[in-house]
Amino acid sequence: MIARLPSERDVYANLLRDSRGLRRDQSTARDGWYDALPWDQKEQTLFELEMLLKGVACFGNPRNHPGPRMSAPVAHDFVEELIILREGLARAGTLIRDLLGDRERAYTFSRYLSSVLPEDSARGQLLKEQLTQDTPEEALFVLRNAFASFQDLADGILRNDHVPNRVYTALHGVIAREIGRNAFFNPLMALEFRPEFDRIRNPEVLEALHHVDSDAAHRVAALTMLSLFRVLRYLDMIDRYASDASSTRRSYLVLAVLRSDLRALTRYLGRHSADAIANGFERELMKVHALEIGQRREELAAEAKHLSMLRNGLEATASAVRVDVRKLFLHDLPAPSDGVASAELGPMLVVMTASLRATAQHAIAALCRVLAPQQAPPRLALDRAGRRAESDRLRREIWMFMQILRAFIAKAQAAEGTTDRWASAASFQFVRDFLSHFRAIGYQLVRTADYGRLDPFLAALEELTDVDLVDPARLRAALAECHRFYEFLEKLFDEISRRSELTGVAFDRKDATETLKIYLGR
Repeated sequence: MIARLPSERDVYANLLRDSRGLRRDQSTARDGWYDALPWDQKEQTLFELEMLLKGVACFGNPRNHPGPRMSAPVAHDFVEELIILREGLARAGTLIRDLLGDRERAYTFSRYLSSVLPEDSARGQLLKEQLTQDTPEEALFVLRNAFASFQDLADGILRNDHVPNRVYTALHGVIAREIGRNAFFNPLMALEFRPEFDRIRNPEVLEALHHVDSDAAHRVAALTMLSLFRVLRYLDMIDRYASDASSTRRSYLVLAVLRSDLRALTRYLGRHSADAIANGFERELMKVHALEIGQRREELAAEAKHLSMLRNGLEATASAVRVDVRKLFLHDLPAPSDGVASAELGPMLVVMTASLRATAQHAIAALCRVLAPQQAPPRLALDRAGRRAESDRLRREIWMFMQILRAFIAKAQAAEGTTDRWASAASFQFVRDFLSHFRAIGYQLVRTADYGRLDPFLAALEELTDVDLVDPARLRAALAECHRFYEFLEKLFDEISRRSELTGVAFDRKDATETLKIYLGR
């Protein structure tokens, strides 16, 4: 690994501190307020409140709703959406009351005063005091006042037979702005984390992160892990809501923030993580004295290879998460406006959380394999249902890549017989496509399955990277390795199907085909 001056920065701690967008004095005040809370459930209560606040804001974007895209918002009746929004406001008000404790009495007294004070000057002074946010308690008090008024407005609007787009959008916009300008409880930043409930507590994952020496790569890896563990908490929250008919439809708010966060994560990993890692490696490389370059050539090359593997792993994670989320939201869950009864919606949500939990846990374990190849990956799916979902997901990915691999082999064999086979790089776009599919799906498979011919397989694919220079010998070598890998995947598919947790669980070929179509963009 590249030697560098000892860093005074704690990348992981800085990520938790810097992403929440608070000034130092605000951060200190919030930490002191949180530490002083006397009861055991404060972490769960604060997490639920902040994620509901974020969910209420994200729910205003139709892209964060499951079901088909809303075709004409102007003609849409937003009754169901407003009911869900109102339920979220009511639940947030309950959580705020819990966090305020005895200060909740001040809220009741303040509302009473605002109704009996005769002088406008006195009313103005009271309003000024109600808007003060110098402490976390005062910031909660502001939310408490605003949300009570928003609930009254929602109740009034819902007395009508129809809720038009303009009315719904106007009310939601006011609510979102109120959350966005709160001094201490504004969770609307993308990829933000809170030290109260976002710390990674799994020792195997923390140990894997310690294997990353580069500060830039460590930050990217830590951000990804924190995001995935945050997703697991979202799914637990949805499960709790889905278990009670009175709160089931409130899950749509958590689904909204879930999709928003995962969209931000996959975009970051797909568009910016590679540059962040490469730029960090360049900065560290420039610190190496010119006279030491020759002596440390192998060490530097090994570090570059390790970072390249990390980049591939992150891009594969982004692709897998993007496909699974798209499938679940577009095909497996009804839209909020469908008005599905809680008794029917609850089981759908439980099935969805199990599937997406397997995706997140698989991504965490796969990244740990890349970060620390010599270390056993963490076992996050401990119950039988979790192991079944994890194994079923792995079986589906194997089948998907087998279809991609079969198509590539067929195209490559056909290309071998053409007379102008190297005349145009555009004629061999399928090679580039296959390499892209391999990075998205196949790379994780060869890592997960401990494929014995991993190095020859990767080397053969590397030879095809520059399509303009591909020759028949390189293509035949890659084809031979692809045939061997296909045979390996066939055996692996059968082995996984025989796992105890999949006993009696038939492979859903239709579901796998639908997922493959979504991945291929068809």
